[in-house]
Amino acid sequence: MYQLEYPWLLALLPLPLLVWWLLPPYREESAAVRLPFFGEVARAAGLTPEAGAVVPKTNWLQKILAPVCWALVVLALARPQYIEPPIEKVQPARDLLLALDLSQSMDTRDFRAPDGTLITRVDAVRKVVDGFVERRKTDRIGLIVFGDAPYPQAPFTLDHRVVHDMIAAIEPGMAGPRTALGDALGLGIRMFEESHAPEKVLIVLTDGNDTASKMPPARAADIASQNHVRVHTVGIGSTAATGEDRLDLDTLKKIAAATGGQFFFGQDQQQLTDIYRMLDRLTPANNKTLSWRPKRELFHVPLGASLALLLAYQVLMYAYTLLHRMTAARAPRNAEAAP
Repeated sequence: MYQLEYPWLLALLPLPLLVWWLLPPYREESAAVRLPFFGEVARAAGLTPEAGAVVPKTNWLQKILAPVCWALVVLALARPQYIEPPIEKVQPARDLLLALDLSQSMDTRDFRAPDGTLITRVDAVRKVVDGFVERRKTDRIGLIVFGDAPYPQAPFTLDHRVVHDMIAAIEPGMAGPRTALGDALGLGIRMFEESHAPEKVLIVLTDGNDTASKMPPARAADIASQNHVRVHTVGIGSTAATGEDRLDLDTLKKIAAATGGQFFFGQDQQQLTDIYRMLDRLTPANNKTLSWRPKRELFHVPLGASLALLLAYQVLMYAYTLLHRMTAARAPRNAEAAP
């Protein structure tokens, strides 16, 4: 749509009329020669003396162009603008970081798919987490994998296709055979340091206990709480395993409780799917929409039109004067040529 930035300046439109009505006409006096016998000279010439005044004459074109040009100038001063359609930008209000355990035990084939077949833990996680990412369209999502050490796979991004590709490429043991849960939490906290999102959520999935971390998981959870990072923990696998494959449920519960998150335990793909659906409800879509309407200045249009009219008038008057002089110059010659 169109608008005027300073519409109150349109009040200047009647200003020339007010000046014409209220101010006296401009007068200019000039020196003259006084003749004591001026009356006799005027009578001898057959003229009647009048008061000495010169009033410039105007033509009909000036009377039309003057108000039109004034109106165009006032319109330009009011700054007409074209308001373009709004440009909207969706700004994520949450950064979501996924930390996936890729220790060698994730290759264990003990997860039951919905059709009853047994699949590896990593296959179940890959399918469920990929669907979870698909539903988080307005969140920036990052990805960490951990084994002997944690490794960032994808920074926080709205390009979820990158995250999908990274999830599709994960393999058990690619980060080492052991589990560095505490270090994975520490890396997640470091990644959140550059985040300005009002809500920071870390979802950790593991099937074993911490066997390789330099930072104890409890200490990492305290630091996460101090940095306002909420950690949800998801445990999978067998609770009856021993050694490095044993799932430390107590540690996962303490991490979640210390950061205001929740703990979940899944034993098959359907339970894991239900867990991530619950995480969807715990972290509902949340974003802020910024709207901006660009303004295109149009003051040059009426101003240019005013200048163009004045220029056209001057050219027309110059041509008319030139033609009038040429006609006047030809008239004496024609008179002399006549018999």
